[in-house]
Amino acid sequence: MTTRRFLLGGLAAIAAVPGCAGAPATAPRPSVRLTGSGSASALVARSGVTGNVGYVVADASGRVLDHHAGDTALPPASTAKAITALYALDRLGPGYRYGTSVIAGGPVSGGIVQGDLWLVGGGDPTLDTDALDAMAAELASRGVRGVTGQFRAYGGALPLIDQIDPGQPVHANYNSAISGLNLNFNRAYFSWGPGGAGASMDARSGRVVPPVTTSRIRVAGRSSPTYTYSSGQGVDNWTVASAALGRGGNRWLPVRNPDNYTADVFRWLAARHGVALPAPVVTRSAPAGAVLVQHASAPLTEILSDMLEFSNNMTAETVGLTASRQGSLSASGAAMTQWAAAKYGVQMDLRDHSGLSGRSRVAPSQMVRALVLAQSDPNGRYLRSLMKDEGLFDASGREHLSDTIRIKAKTGTLSFASGLAGYVSAGGAERVFATFCADMDRRAQLDPGSEARPAGGAAWTRNARILQSRLIESWVAQA
Repeated sequence: MTTRRFLLGGLAAIAAVPGCAGAPATAPRPSVRLTGSGSASALVARSGVTGNVGYVVADASGRVLDHHAGDTALPPASTAKAITALYALDRLGPGYRYGTSVIAGGPVSGGIVQGDLWLVGGGDPTLDTDALDAMAAELASRGVRGVTGQFRAYGGALPLIDQIDPGQPVHANYNSAISGLNLNFNRAYFSWGPGGAGASMDARSGRVVPPVTTSRIRVAGRSSPTYTYSSGQGVDNWTVASAALGRGGNRWLPVRNPDNYTADVFRWLAARHGVALPAPVVTRSAPAGAVLVQHASAPLTEILSDMLEFSNNMTAETVGLTASRQGSLSASGAAMTQWAAAKYGVQMDLRDHSGLSGRSRVAPSQMVRALVLAQSDPNGRYLRSLMKDEGLFDASGREHLSDTIRIKAKTGTLSFASGLAGYVSAGGAERVFATFCADMDRRAQLDPGSEARPAGGAAWTRNARILQSRLIESWVAQA
């Protein structure tokens, strides 16, 4: 847990920039119908938030108490992760664990595997270098010292997707790859000294710092672009502008070839424990043999709790793909959309599981309906406890936790899109809410992949967060 939270916390700080088995055929409650305008609409008018604002607040039974443009479908941003969590809990179960294995393709004789050795991923989004190191140590403790065949890496449990959203900046570490073999949330650690001296890439964790050969970086004498990227033979090749490096620093960069990356690091770790392995062969052919080492992830509830707290996109996409068993993010998002319609009777358009795609659309009324019904669902009831405690923003945009208002919710932020959805309790009253803001005209003018922050974007987001806080305060004041 310590290492995973180190990775998640550090990454969050750096990244500030088909079938529906078991689902009922009909929804247990009629659709929410909205008419008129809500009592908190005046807050919207003076918020300074341009574009569209929609919200719905209901009591615990689903009775709508206030609303404004609640049927307007807008980009949910990372609030979509709340639906992904419900989907994964329903399809996989709260106790589901991912497995990563080392498999011998033949008997072990005299410390040598007579045949191939396989590193087999089950799609674990939380596998880190410390866990991989423990697997290498266990392999050595079983007396294995080498192989007669090949060292094979298999990530075929999930499709290989080189990035979540192609419209993001090339170096965005929140837009990493996905596969059945994942390591360190598919990011590599880039560090450098003054002017780029000693620039290097590694796969560090809490205990060990393995160098990597599948992520390479070269300092280029230029001022822009800050980063360029190319891929070849399973290697991520980066260049970075020397003018951007200053006196030294570090950051995580996304990994686009996760099978190669994970196998490369495991080979180094194995050598560290006295196990000599040849250069890895990445394959999508299914492995066969006897399991020598098995690593199990934390249960799904713990994975989802971290996903919601740190808003990790790679985790969201991985658990969504695991639940859907589809071959692409678009097909997987469509499967989750169909599931939500069958399970909760809601009409959403979800293009992925993280909300990183700005093409997804959800109306506040539909989000509230799902959150209300989840509370009476055997697996969905876990969601509220897994959500992060959110604070309220004051007039200057500073967040603080309230002593009297408890908010368990999921935030979401894209350029000129902001959302907040979840549960709020105060004075014994329970509320379920969703509020989405989006300036679609300004979003349409964004330059996809641009490194620059859009003009006015930070102020717009601050105003949206302040508005969300004032709305929540008005709702609990009316209780």
